Amino acid sequence: MKHTFYFKRTTWACLLCAVLLYACKTHYPVAKENYTLIKTPNSFDRGKNLVYNTCGGCHYNRGVGKFVGNKFDGIPKVMGKVYTANLTNSKEYGIMRLYTDAQLAYLLKTGITRDGHFIPYMVRPTMADDDINDIIVYLRSDDAAVAAGDTSVGKTHLNAIGRAAIHSKKPEPYITPISRPEADNAVANGRYLVDIIGCYHCHSKSITSLNYLHAEQSKGYMQGGEKFKGPDGKKIYASNLTPCKTTGIGYYTREDFRKAVREGQAPNRKLHPPMEQFHHLTDKQTDDIYAYLQTLPRAHHKIKGHAETAQGAGN
Repeated sequence: MKHTFYFKRTTWACLLCAVLLYACKTHYPVAKENYTLIKTPNSFDRGKNLVYNTCGGCHYNRGVGKFVGNKFDGIPKVMGKVYTANLTNSKEYGIMRLYTDAQLAYLLKTGITRDGHFIPYMVRPTMADDDINDIIVYLRSDDAAVAAGDTSVGKTHLNAIGRAAIHSKKPEPYITPISRPEADNAVANGRYLVDIIGCYHCHSKSITSLNYLHAEQSKGYMQGGEKFKGPDGKKIYASNLTPCKTTGIGYYTREDFRKAVREGQAPNRKLHPPMEQFHHLTDKQTDDIYAYLQTLPRAHHKIKGHAETAQGAGN
């Protein structure tokens, strides 16, 4: 019994040391690259589209109608509390006043903040350079949604467990140059949009097992099942987006998919937030995503709370 107690005490001491070690590992090399923002005739519109579609789910506050942030419910309570940043041009609360263009580009690609901290849930290492540029152009604009929103939704506080979980992840490399796919390649464009919008973040097995460099290598890629908390506090589970005809979207028409993505209305049920956020997707973007999803392997993965369709099991 004495040896057992000593072993347990030693094990817990080791775990505590590991937590503290990870919690202290907080600094990484910061942005050093020279960066020149280029404003083209299409930069503002494309940047606005990208910001709504890639950032909106977490940063757009529907109550305020601006990108002032929200409480983020994507992490367990045991880790602490996370509030997404105010992306407006507020001089008091917005992060835009704190970041140079180079630091913003570096943050989006690597997840590393201007002071060397790592944010693992804000990483787009494979985003095209032109899209990074256009996002920054829009965020620097005076559009109503990013004009100064002088409010704070809350302050992030991660405890030792939360910091350990965050810093057990590694930053992504700063990869450049990266180009957009050819406009007429629907499947390639769809795959790119699924990647940079982050559809697979929610629709794969777990947000903790994502592969940001090679999205398809994420566990349970696009097969659904990730658990979230809805606005009413109830548990909801992300859908299977593979073309399985019974548990996925194999029975969706292109029009069904458009309505589901942009209006939040699937053929047999109303979708939960943040799906109603994606009404900013264009017809072409939505159709390209649909074209790509139809090329995925069919995964018969029944999702809790989602009824199977009568299209033939396993199809």
